[in-house]
Amino acid sequence: MLGCLRSRTRSERGSAVVDFVMILLVLLPLFAGLLQLALVLHVRNTLSSAAAEGARRAAVVGATADDGRAKAAEQIVGTLNEKFAQDIDIQGTTIGGAPAYKVVIVAEVPALGLGGPAIRLEVSGNAIIESP
Repeated sequence: MLGCLRSRTRSERGSAVVDFVMILLVLLPLFAGLLQLALVLHVRNTLSSAAAEGARRAAVVGATADDGRAKAAEQIVGTLNEKFAQDIDIQGTTIGGAPAYKVVIVAEVPALGLGGPAIRLEVSGNAIIESP
C-alpha cells in the first residue's frame, strides 16, 4: 500500500508547473486585452473632452476657430502625447438653426501603446457660438 502511494506522488511531480503554465496561457491574453481596452477608453475620453473644450473655446465671443484648435491641442498634450493632437479639424456648422463650431479629432492608438496594429478613433465636440 505504501509503495503504491509513493509511485503516485512521483508521477504527479511537476504537475503544478504545468497547471500554472496552462492557466497563464489563458490569463495573460485576457489581462493584455483589458489593458488595451483601458488605454483606448482613456484616450477616447480624453480626445472627446478636448474636442468639446476646443469647440466651447472657439464659440466664446471674440474667439476664433484657431483659439479652439489651440485649446483642444493644449488639452491633449497636457494629458496624452502630442502625436494625438496632430489631426484636429474645426469647422463652422449649425445646430438647430444656430451657428456653431464642430471640432473633430482623429487619432490612432497603437496596441498596448507600444506599436503594432492601431485602433483609429474619431471624436467630435460641438458648441453654439455665443452672440454679443
